[in-house]
Amino acid sequence: MSQDSIFIGGGGEGYGDPQELLLRYGNRHGLIAGATGTGKTITMQIMAEAFSRAGVPVFLTDIKGDVGGMAVAGAARDSFQRRADTIGLADIGYGAMPVTFWDLFGQEGHPVRTTIAEMGPLLLSRVLELTDAQEGAINVAFRLSDEQGWPILDLDDLRAILSFMGENRKDISVEYGNVSTATIGAIQRRLLVLENQGAGSFFGEPALDIRDLMQLDGGLGRVNILHAEQLMNTPRLYATFMLWLLSELFEELPEMGDLDKPKLVFFFDEAHLLFNRAPRALIEKVEQVARLIRSKGVGVYFITQNPDDVPETILSQLGNRVQHALRAFTARDQQALRRAAQTYRPNPRFETEVAIREVGVGEAVTSFLENKGVPGIVERTLIRPPASAMGPCDDAVRRRVIANSPVAGKYDTPVDRDSAHEMLARRAERAAREAEGYDGRDDWRDEEDAGERYSRARRYQPPGRIRNRVRRDEDDEPRARTRSTPARSRSRSSRSDTMLEAFGKSMARSLGSGAGRMLTRGVLGTLFRGR
Repeated sequence: MSQDSIFIGGGGEGYGDPQELLLRYGNRHGLIAGATGTGKTITMQIMAEAFSRAGVPVFLTDIKGDVGGMAVAGAARDSFQRRADTIGLADIGYGAMPVTFWDLFGQEGHPVRTTIAEMGPLLLSRVLELTDAQEGAINVAFRLSDEQGWPILDLDDLRAILSFMGENRKDISVEYGNVSTATIGAIQRRLLVLENQGAGSFFGEPALDIRDLMQLDGGLGRVNILHAEQLMNTPRLYATFMLWLLSELFEELPEMGDLDKPKLVFFFDEAHLLFNRAPRALIEKVEQVARLIRSKGVGVYFITQNPDDVPETILSQLGNRVQHALRAFTARDQQALRRAAQTYRPNPRFETEVAIREVGVGEAVTSFLENKGVPGIVERTLIRPPASAMGPCDDAVRRRVIANSPVAGKYDTPVDRDSAHEMLARRAERAAREAEGYDGRDDWRDEEDAGERYSRARRYQPPGRIRNRVRRDEDDEPRARTRSTPARSRSRSSRSDTMLEAFGKSMARSLGSGAGRMLTRGVLGTLFRGR
């Protein structure tokens, strides 16, 4: 087998012709499709193994909990040896892969987190399924965060800014357009639903550093496995996480041009979840990322049941294809089968449409890019046996792999630094004190405590990452206040009115001083960070 390609299986008459994916075209993206039970997961596994052995890190999702066996060496089987002999594979090379387990919920792997600020308003609106008016309000919240230096790290921070917008909607509407309490209330309810689905543990710090997904181990690329059994119960969160990760790679990696092999290969299982009911604007962004990210050295491989699950504009970007069997029980299925067959370069030895319908388990119709990026002739291919174990790994193996991971301890403990929730709480407290005639003599203690908390929090930030800048505006500076009419002489109503008035004036001053301090966001709305 060639060192500049990865071996997928054998094709041609008697399955003796090697079917290989050229490493230099590994970043041209790909598709693994087929009906349930036809072998898509094993194909993903053998491709991940091959990339890893070529020194390419891999990220993949474990939807059914049956990919964890990659951390264990496979066991010899007579059926595997017969298949290896048939396709001309001299040595299956049984062995374990260097695996890192991840889990958004932190139960079956290292926790995966990001901040709401880094996810951005576009992806957040997608996961919350917001209307245009609600998405507009979310954009206002992010604008306030960027301009005022109120970091939105978790759900509490976003709720705090939304509450601030509701209490000061008149001033905010003048500056940014109408924001109604009904709109804010609807978003708050959506956030509650998202939190009930487990998103509270996903949003926060320390946030994932994508460099931890691109490590090597003794010359082998690390295989990062995202445990997604529980995540699949919240498909909207799953799709949004995968979109966020793809956008992070796109924004953070430098342009690399043509490479001998990819820097990272990304397998996106159950890809239809990404595109179900997705607005056209978002699909266009995904298409743009898919088209451009290959110049960053990243290959994206979509795994789904039917090629029709992937929009045509994105499907056209997928040069390396493995098509397992499709079943055509209905007229619609037959049309989908016909369309799938038409996307391949014909082989005079057989009808592609018939082959897609007839291939058995562990067999597929394949086409890989050849020299100069030309699609290869379609071929019936017997997929090679995996070198690592098929199926899940036991709990003892998983615990040992997690304990010995190169990122062990880095993400396990959440960090709650000073952010929008705490800042706005102190702001509201000071506004209330001012409304009641408080003279401010003890404010220095609040500021001293806040400064100490902020200094501690800064030490937890991963190197090279730029967070929302935390700035103290003019209202955060300690100052002596002139006592006005004693609070005791005011009615409850007048105290409330004065407090809201002071709060509104404070907000209006901050809007003026914060103009032009907005942070830069990328193509999918995610926050730019330093490289």
